[in-house]
Amino acid sequence: MDESQTTYDDQELDSTLKGQELELIKDKEIERILSTFKLDYYSILDVQPGISVKDITKLYRKKSLLIHPDKSTNPKASDAFDLLKKASKILTSSDDENDLKEKSKLDEIWSDSRRLLIKENNWSNDDERLKSSNFLKIWRLKVKELLVEEEFLKRLELKKSQELESKKRLNEELELNQHQQEKLARDKWETNRDERVNHWRDFNKKLDNKKTKKRKLASKVLI
Repeated sequence: MDESQTTYDDQELDSTLKGQELELIKDKEIERILSTFKLDYYSILDVQPGISVKDITKLYRKKSLLIHPDKSTNPKASDAFDLLKKASKILTSSDDENDLKEKSKLDEIWSDSRRLLIKENNWSNDDERLKSSNFLKIWRLKVKELLVEEEFLKRLELKKSQELESKKRLNEELELNQHQQEKLARDKWETNRDERVNHWRDFNKKLDNKKTKKRKLASKVLI
């Protein structure tokens, strides 16, 4: 084997290894995104509150290129890409009312989580441990805990609201049905009025005839 062939083989092997390494990096990022709580948009992007919109945009562009479904063989790439896209949209939106509201709520939960952790551990606000990577891990776990609780309460409230709405509709249907039955009864009463009057007249006529016959009979007896 000549030297040029050896060099070519080495380059091909090096290229293959780099390609495999890149795929591993992609797969790792895809799994990281999918393992993140779906409502914690900061963690999906692997950042925390305080990051600028400009930096989020840059980071999203970088990560989206890395895991884009068209450039990855991972079957989960599409799901991870969708989560990444949604997270970026909500954290960078400036005019969508729902996105702004959701981001504001998420910021509030991150702030509450930090405050609760400081209180639970009796730390000061300037404790050095708050700057550690370990704190970031437990901070994200606390954020997830509060988000799960928030989502549970939201769904509970939605269920309660739906039950009340269902009960209201049922009562309205029952009331409507009652009104319809009453109307049918009134209509039937009105429709049969002439028949009732005729029956009453016939009854009175028969009664009068009986009285007349009795009077005639009584007269004959007296004679």
